[in-house]
Order: sequence, then structure tokens, then C-alpha cells
Amino acid sequence: MEKRFFRAPTTFVGHVELKVQDLTRSIKFYENIIGFKKLEENDRRVVFTEDGKTPLLSIIQPEDVIPKENRRSGLFHFAILLPNRMELAKVLKHLHQHHVQIGASDHLVSEALYLNDPDGNGIEIYSDRDSSEWEWDNSHVNMTVDPLNFEDLLAEVGDGKWSGLPSDTVMGHIHLHVSDLHKSEEFYDKALGFQVVNRFGNQALFMSTGNYHHHIGLNTWAGVGVSAPSKNSVGMKFFTLVYPSEDARDQVAQQVENLGYEINQEGLNVYTKDPSGNKIQLVVSNTSYVFT
Repeated sequence: MEKRFFRAPTTFVGHVELKVQDLTRSIKFYENIIGFKKLEENDRRVVFTEDGKTPLLSIIQPEDVIPKENRRSGLFHFAILLPNRMELAKVLKHLHQHHVQIGASDHLVSEALYLNDPDGNGIEIYSDRDSSEWEWDNSHVNMTVDPLNFEDLLAEVGDGKWSGLPSDTVMGHIHLHVSDLHKSEEFYDKALGFQVVNRFGNQALFMSTGNYHHHIGLNTWAGVGVSAPSKNSVGMKFFTLVYPSEDARDQVAQQVENLGYEINQEGLNVYTKDPSGNKIQLVVSNTSYVFT
């Protein structure tokens, strides 16, 4: 993992908050299967970390929560980026030992495992190939969906054992269901400052800053024109985008409003929503998250 893609001046995804049906069940899953550690906890929210100080994921259980709704905009998956291939091999071995159903792909730029949490929230766990191996055609990076070579990956770990996520794990990217790909591209580009780095036909695209292979994925696989999920539905509550400075965030907020979208202040937090209703918290690098 190359840290330059996840620090200033790059803009990147820092944290994701999910709504779940059973907080206790989800805590067990995210601690025992995924390997997160608790950073904060109360009777309605748990914040998870890996380095003991940086929030990566939080989960809440709304009082009137309902199961995940299908064919809605929202989370396709959030993606946990491991520092190296060895750690991915350890995760693969661990998931196999716990009989967890997974999918897997070789994307050329990375190798990835896919699974769902108990509520059906999508998760990717991946490691990047070195950026010197990524193939670029001008501003577009070559990515594909090839079968993962399990035997070759497991050869990395040998007798090594999984002991949770390493402390330098980060939130690598987020992939969203959207209702309109063109409007979404315009919003994430002109308002939030991301550039398209790959197109997957006319149904998906991938965007980044700083020449990463992607910090944001967008697709219409749930259907063009789908509505946003109910407020109390299982799924993503919001995700954060980390900007390098207050000035950079202020500029983005102005760009959001110039495109006709709202910026909302909730206490000390600044939020917006993309054209499909996905909620985004805009934060500044090296400042503390405030949970409300």
C-alpha cells in the first residue's frame, strides 16, 4: 500500500457509517471475522479502528430499523485496503477457516476478496499491486475482472496466521449504486474534485484524485432511476471525504452549491448529498471526527 494515495494533497475516503439491524451481532462480525478494534462505544453506535486512533467504520442500530431494501441507490461495497499481499493471504486463509462465503477478483491494479456483513452490506478487502505495475492509457488506468489465483495468493502465507487487521489498514475506496451515472459523474467531478480514471461500459465508472486507480466507484447495476433507500433501512448512513485543508473543503462546498446541491451543517459537521441521495461528510485532513 502506497500511503501517498491516502494523505494530503490527495482527497480520499476516510470513514464509513452503516446502519445495522442488530448491533451486538454486527460487533461480533466486525471484530471476529473482519478484525476491527473498538475505538468508541455507546448503546447505539460503535466506532471501529485499526490503529487505535483513526475511525474507519462505525455502525449504528436505528430504533425503527428495517432490513436492507433492494434496487435502491446506496452502498455497493466499502473497501478495506491492506498494506501488502501477505496480509490479504492471511485474510483469505482466515475466512476459509471460518467458512465465510466470498467472491474474489484480480483487477490488475489489485487483488480483492468480497463478502457481505450479516445485514447484506457489501465489503471488499484488497491489496494493491505497486503503482509502477499499473497500466495507464493517458488518464485512464487499465482494470479488469479476472479470476483470482487462490493457490498463488495462499503460497504467500505458508504457516502464517491471521491476527486481525494490521495497524496501517485504511479505507481504500467506496463503491456506490447511483440512479444516474451522468449526473453522478458531473457531481463527483465538478463539485467534489474527482477525475474519471476508468469506464466500465455505460453502467459503471471509477474516479480518483492523485492518480490512484479509484477512490470512488459508481454504478447503475441496481437500475437506472432507482430511488434512495428509506431513512431507517439497513445500509450506508454516510461516508467521509478527507480534504487537505479548510480552504480546499470551503472551495468544494462552494462548488457543490454552484451546481445547485445543498451543503448542510450539523453541529460541527459539514454534509452534502450526491444526486442519488448518498450522504457525504466533508472533513479536513488531520482533524478529529465528530460523531452526532
